[in-house]
Amino acid sequence: MHPTIRETTAPAFPQPEEFKHWRRNLLVCVCGSFTTIVAMTLMLPFLPLYVEELGVSDRAAIVQWSGVAFGATFFTAALTAPIWGKLADRYGRKLMLVRASLGMAIVMSLMGSAHNIWQLVALRLLAGLLGGYASGSTVLVATQTPQARCGWALGILASGIMAGNVAGPLIGGTLPSLIGIRSTFHAVGAVIFATFLATIFFIKRDPPAAAHAGKKSGWNAINDTRPVFAMLLTGMLLMLANMSIEPIITVYVAQLVQPHQVAFVSGLVMSGAALGSVLSASPLGKLADRVGHWKVIIASLVACAVLLIPQAFVTQGWELVVLRFLMGVALGGLLPCIASVIRHSVPSGMAGAMLGYSTSSQYAGQVVGPLIGGFVGGHVGMRAVFWATAVLMAAGAMGNGLMRSRVEVAQAKIARRSTGT
Repeated sequence: MHPTIRETTAPAFPQPEEFKHWRRNLLVCVCGSFTTIVAMTLMLPFLPLYVEELGVSDRAAIVQWSGVAFGATFFTAALTAPIWGKLADRYGRKLMLVRASLGMAIVMSLMGSAHNIWQLVALRLLAGLLGGYASGSTVLVATQTPQARCGWALGILASGIMAGNVAGPLIGGTLPSLIGIRSTFHAVGAVIFATFLATIFFIKRDPPAAAHAGKKSGWNAINDTRPVFAMLLTGMLLMLANMSIEPIITVYVAQLVQPHQVAFVSGLVMSGAALGSVLSASPLGKLADRVGHWKVIIASLVACAVLLIPQAFVTQGWELVVLRFLMGVALGGLLPCIASVIRHSVPSGMAGAMLGYSTSSQYAGQVVGPLIGGFVGGHVGMRAVFWATAVLMAAGAMGNGLMRSRVEVAQAKIARRSTGT
């Protein structure tokens, strides 16, 4: 790409001296995001036991209330992410992290003192409403990191977030047996309070983003909204690819392994993709800084589509585990690249709000993925789930490739007009 294009289209970035503390900020954000994601996911293994302890006795009701309680946090988080992002643009990103960590610390501690299922669901809703540390960290890192290191830094942060998704259920499966369910909530609340203190004392306060100059506001202030919409859809596709097999995984694995191995192998399959993404997010983010974020996004979607096809034909459990791990490796670069493209496509004063919309689109993928997987698996067949997901990933790759070429053409025209050629 011609140098003039980048200068014409990219928003102004702070001067290098304003990046003095970006590494320290990144370290705190990674640790804080890890602990808060662990807090949001650790109750999955013991949630039915806690629901029963709160007075729900019917087996079907336990399952139903467990699903409602677990999903409640992600529902309110998806609704409020753009709001918190917009407030971060207006009042500063550090302030939003302080709010999120303190809110999560209080709410998680209160969950250990719930007396009935309604209180638990209400607190889970409140956790999603007051939380958002990970999404807030994405905004801070994206806006307070030198542009040449943005993909790498966001990759490190994405690794911490995905590691929290892996570690949460593991911790939730062991800690309650050692200290009890209620004490587990109190212990996690104390850890997040430590995150709150670290955020206050170690993250350098960032000034609120300057208002966008001119009369335009909102989406009208973005010169070209196409890259942003493309990234919102790509974020949804990422989560859809990871979550589409959730409804069928145990039944599918049961066809491949002995009955006593089903639970263990299913767990490996579910965590394999996340582990692959943890390992690849930072290297792929660094690669994207060098070769371009669009290229990594397109290559990742193509690789995912290719790796999904053999998953429909596996005959051994280990084959599925390996393929899911490789798929996770391929998808690991998407989160940092999505955030980088959005950050470089919008004015600085709108980065938080747009990245908030990106978070919401990813939560939407977590909802849509299992719905599609369950419908296709139940009406067409379990192997068709992999084929359908592969088609969606391939369509996403083609769509991003087409969008990239159109954006480059538009940028070239702008560059020619600005230089008078």
